[in-house]
Amino acid sequence: MWLTLGACVAGGIGVAQAQQYPARSIRLVVPSAPGGGTDISARILAPKLSEYLGQQVVVDNRPGAGSMIGGEIVARAAPDGYTLLMGISTLAINPSLYRKVPYDTAKDFAPISQAVSLSNVIVSHPSLPAKNVKELIAIGKAKPGQLNFASAGIGTSPHLSMELFLVMAGLKMTHVPYKGSGPAAVDTVAGHVMLMAPNMLTALPYIRTSRLRAYGVTGSKRSPGATDIPTIAEAGVAGYEAVQWYGILAPAGTPRPIIDRLHADTVKALQQKDVREKLATDGAEPVGSTPEQFGAYIKSETEKWAKVVKAAGIKPE
Repeated sequence: MWLTLGACVAGGIGVAQAQQYPARSIRLVVPSAPGGGTDISARILAPKLSEYLGQQVVVDNRPGAGSMIGGEIVARAAPDGYTLLMGISTLAINPSLYRKVPYDTAKDFAPISQAVSLSNVIVSHPSLPAKNVKELIAIGKAKPGQLNFASAGIGTSPHLSMELFLVMAGLKMTHVPYKGSGPAAVDTVAGHVMLMAPNMLTALPYIRTSRLRAYGVTGSKRSPGATDIPTIAEAGVAGYEAVQWYGILAPAGTPRPIIDRLHADTVKALQQKDVREKLATDGAEPVGSTPEQFGAYIKSETEKWAKVVKAAGIKPE
């Protein structure tokens, strides 16, 4: 009796909140620094969400600790729809990399929608003789451990995209972590490291000016921003797929009517021509999944990267 009554009361509160929602500005926490792919995607979406919701959506950058600082802020926020997270791939990666994560990805967040899928792209300094993926694998096997690759840091999507490639291709290379994709790309362009797998946003300016050679995008299909670059699977490593993703989440316990409102407006924003064009320019693809689909995707990504971390021998910090 008490459970039934409690559920009815909670449901009534949720409906009442949704009817009045939103009554003030909404904070969209981006757990990375300004200027990166997550930040750019959030700032493309925020004006449309502000328009549809009738309240300003304010982007709040809270970088640090492998995106865990921003994630913890949202996980601990009131579940009222006024503090949201622009979640990124590290939500699924961090549980395998860190002994102490200040939130439970599966329990502390309510998925709203995957917003964007963004491929990385495996690139090298032009001095590397390999012209395609098969030649790259051949050189890697002839020189085990001698080639090095840069990343945006241990456990980042660029790092694990390369680790998955090495595991599936049977290669060994030396990892050189940097504090971000920007400095990693600069050193790869300079030839201090030979390879990396940055996101398309970071890589395209260098690829288009022939300062980096592209071997293949890491997603399951070619990037809308560079359709001439094959996928890694097409180029010789069947079944390979690794993408960065961004999506909107709320604190667990946020009333379902509010989740539904945010989901509907997010999908509506992602369907707009100008939004799609801006995302495509950066090599990103809009998604717009349901809360249930997004939750299932995060679960599958968590399981996938746990296996990669184990196979690559990466030790939790």
